[in-house]
Amino acid sequence: MENAAPALLTGTAVGAVDAPLLTYCDDATGERVELSATALAGWAARSARMLHEGCGLGTGSRAAVLLPPHWQTAAVLLGAWSAGVSVSFRLWATAGLPVSGPGTDEPIDVSFVAPDRVDSWLDDVPDAPHRFVAGLAADREPPAGYRNFLADVGRYPEAPAGYAPIGHGDAATVDGTSYREWGRVAQELAEIYNLRAGDRLLVDAAEHEHPVKWLLAPLAAGASVVVCAHLDPATVAARAEAEHATRIL
Repeated sequence: MENAAPALLTGTAVGAVDAPLLTYCDDATGERVELSATALAGWAARSARMLHEGCGLGTGSRAAVLLPPHWQTAAVLLGAWSAGVSVSFRLWATAGLPVSGPGTDEPIDVSFVAPDRVDSWLDDVPDAPHRFVAGLAADREPPAGYRNFLADVGRYPEAPAGYAPIGHGDAATVDGTSYREWGRVAQELAEIYNLRAGDRLLVDAAEHEHPVKWLLAPLAAGASVVVCAHLDPATVAARAEAEHATRIL
């Protein structure tokens, strides 16, 4: 996964490239998407090319993200990092973690918002010249003033475009926190969760929105992850068994 986590954040491998790496389930809608490392890398490359070729963004550009745990969120984050675009984690403030958010006077070049968070968007972050809604099907019309991320990103090839090298000391987030520092946080969380290479982590999306928990920590450990939206607490054990989960968060 060129210029993207986990290579940038941790330098670790993610296991077999064709094995399931990220599975997304929504118990309210029945949606289920399973991505291998190869497939996720493809979506990250598409996202990076959309940002770079479609929006003219790259190293030094800034992205604001108001997205829940979702496979498209993973594509956005990994794609932004692949293109050298720093992201905001302010919207996922978690005790003990870097906050990393823009102030109201700081410019944002691109924003990503979930369909149910459009109305609150301008209350949370500055406006941006490029605005996308993520989490919609490709044939759904986005709200006025936004573009459908999935429809747009699907127009770009999966092959990485060979951007300028990004170093471990470069800023991954808009507050200047580096890839190395976020990698350290992800590895520490992986140890706290007792994650090991080959583990499969089941995550309740409503309880763990910060991507360092549901995305970066598993990648740091070489584990795969099953992200479940609208998870019924009464069915967690059955879901974990069905997904062959070895850890539950």
